[in-house]
Amino acid sequence: MSLLVVGVSHRSAPVSVLERVSLPTDSQIKLLRDTLAAEPATEAAVLATCNRIELYADVDKFHAGVAELSTLLALHSGVGLDELTPYLYVHYEDRAVHHLFSVACGLDSMVVGEGQILGQIKDALALGQELHTAGRLLNDLFQQALRVGKRAHSETGIDRAGQSLVTFGLEQLAAGAAVEAWAKDRSALVIGAGSMSSLAAATLARTGVKEIVVANRTPARAERLVQILNQPGPARVSARAVGMSALGAELTRADIVVSCTGSTGLVLSADAVEAGVHGRTAPQALLDLAMPRDIDAAVHRVGGVRFVDIESLAEASADAPMAADVDQVRTIVSDEVAAFGAAQRAAHITPTVVALRAMAAEVVSSEVARLEGRLPDLDEKQRAEVTRTVRRVVDKLLHAPTVRVKQLASEPGGAGYADALRELFDLDPQTVAAVSRADLNDTDGVGRGRV
Repeated sequence: MSLLVVGVSHRSAPVSVLERVSLPTDSQIKLLRDTLAAEPATEAAVLATCNRIELYADVDKFHAGVAELSTLLALHSGVGLDELTPYLYVHYEDRAVHHLFSVACGLDSMVVGEGQILGQIKDALALGQELHTAGRLLNDLFQQALRVGKRAHSETGIDRAGQSLVTFGLEQLAAGAAVEAWAKDRSALVIGAGSMSSLAAATLARTGVKEIVVANRTPARAERLVQILNQPGPARVSARAVGMSALGAELTRADIVVSCTGSTGLVLSADAVEAGVHGRTAPQALLDLAMPRDIDAAVHRVGGVRFVDIESLAEASADAPMAADVDQVRTIVSDEVAAFGAAQRAAHITPTVVALRAMAAEVVSSEVARLEGRLPDLDEKQRAEVTRTVRRVVDKLLHAPTVRVKQLASEPGGAGYADALRELFDLDPQTVAAVSRADLNDTDGVGRGRV
């Protein structure tokens, strides 16, 4: 395993840089394809969230891999390499595994313990599988990360350490009041109909707002979200869809505005917000969860507006106390990293063991055929018994060494046992590679089925 991750996140870079590095899906696809075309990488996956971009790859050269992945991130984000480099972080092999597992558990999130990252990891894996850029290593890694994240949320109280960005953002807008009491009977405007906007709408519905208006560039997506919100249930709310051209009118009516679109430019200018609050008696609360930002930061200066964005959420969460459950999650992560590393090291030697057994089977077949030529008078029963006996001898001779070599290979530093086995038995490297390719094809098929 030569796993490498190069990334930038809210922990390493200011929001102004993260906004520029943000990659839409089309750019992620191009990045993955270019990464596979680069010489050091044989697999690639990109994890993109509102506050991180990370490029994962299986590389055969560390320094060349770091240079290539850094260059590609800079190229596709449009941020110059010299400017981006100070904000990049690099993790390799077990440290890269530890990083992704920590991310999956919410330990590296802006709000500790938030669970939405699991959906984003799943999306990253699905894209890599769809484009065939995720091979055996990244399939195993991302699927295990999903399992580790689910384990952390089910076995610990990490959910109590923090809330989703939506809930945390609403808490900041409520300024110390209970969100349900603060939001009750207010009208809300949700701009966007993607995963984060849908989460925001569902969260607002549970808080007891009286109305939710969904504005989106694609009317069909807005209508689908509205239909879900209007379904009978405890969180049912009056909801309707509008086009983006209606934003000006809806701003004059909305008490709470949550925006999270995939736009590369501003959706709400300070002038538009100022016009919307003109004449209002009650303050308007605005929550911008987009990266890059949807709402002009200058709305801070507009009277009658309370504004929270990704940057202010980062500052607020930095002061939040850590829950005791975080230590338990860190233990889970450490244990899972060790188990994953052992499994990968053991899997690395499996093709060699399979090739060894295949070679032994060929030797048995050859010797049995030679024996039949020398003793043509053997009947079928005798010939079958001789064949079984020879096979049992070979199996017994190979059993202990192959079991032991798998155990040794699973330990740190055990990668060299596969090389030793190939040298001792003069195994054809092409045969071992063929076993690896067959195993990879099987893993890809299973992996796609599990997502």
